[in-house]
Amino acid sequence: MAAFALHLLRHGAPEGTGRLIGRTDASPTTEGIAACMAQVENLRVEAVICSDLARAQRPAETIAARLALPVAVDRRWSELDFGAWEGLSTDVIDPAALGRFWADPDAAPPPQGERWSALVTRVAAAIAALPARDTLVVTHGGAMRAALAHLCGFAQRELWAFDLPYAALLSLRVWPGASPSAQIAALYP
Repeated sequence: MAAFALHLLRHGAPEGTGRLIGRTDASPTTEGIAACMAQVENLRVEAVICSDLARAQRPAETIAARLALPVAVDRRWSELDFGAWEGLSTDVIDPAALGRFWADPDAAPPPQGERWSALVTRVAAAIAALPARDTLVVTHGGAMRAALAHLCGFAQRELWAFDLPYAALLSLRVWPGASPSAQIAALYP
C-alpha cells in the first residue's frame, strides 16, 4: 500500500493553562485557534480528524470549514487521563510521585490515571483506522508522542526530546499495513 501524509497538530492554548488537563474538557482560546489556523495555512489534506475534547475539536472544525471537509471525531486521539491529578498544577503534586511518573509513566501512572502503554495502544488503534490518504489529526501532546512511539519505535524516554508546544505541527510519511511505520517529514513548533 502507498504511503500517505499524516499531519498531527497539537491543539492551541486552552483556557487555564499551567495545569494537567488530560481529559478535562478545557475550551480553546481564540488565540489558540488562530495559532492552529496559521500553522496549517498551506496544508492540503483530504481528511480531518480530531480528539473529542473541545480544545482539539473547535480548531479542527474551523480548519475543516476552511477546507470544505467534514470532521471525524475519534476519542482514541484524546490526551492521557491524569486521574486524581486532573486539573492540578504540578507544584501541588508530590514531587517524588511526579518524578516517578515522568521517568516511567507506565510503571508509575497518576493515581486512578491511565498508563502510558494504554495511551499508545489506543493511538495505535486510531492509526490503524486512518484512511490511507493525506490526513490532519488535531490532537494532544501525549497522543502525538504515542503516535511517534508506535510508528517510529521511539522509547518513552526519547519522546521527551520532542518539543511539542501548543499548535505544534508534526508531519509524518506513513506506510500502512500490519506493522505500520513512518518517517518524520517535518516538525513546526
